[in-house]
Amino acid sequence: MIGSGRGNGGGRGQGNGGGKGQGLGSGKGLGSGGGQGRNNGGAFGNGGSCVCAKCGEKVAHQQGVKCTTLKCPKCGHTMIREELLNKK
Repeated sequence: MIGSGRGNGGGRGQGNGGGKGQGLGSGKGLGSGGGQGRNNGGAFGNGGSCVCAKCGEKVAHQQGVKCTTLKCPKCGHTMIREELLNKK
């Protein structure tokens, strides 16, 4: 939904040069937006595995250590979280 607002107003001032004044108007815009980021806004939690996307080697995930910081012990490729690999 896209919000839009409109205000109407008009006014004229008086002066030697036929000046114009500002009009007052008010309008109300309605709309909302939102979305969720990666992992549907949540973490994967404890447990799980880190998997090599290239050769499939698995190692246990350690809490506080991102899988992407690990290299595969078998082929040296970057590891990823098993849950991310299964989503693709």
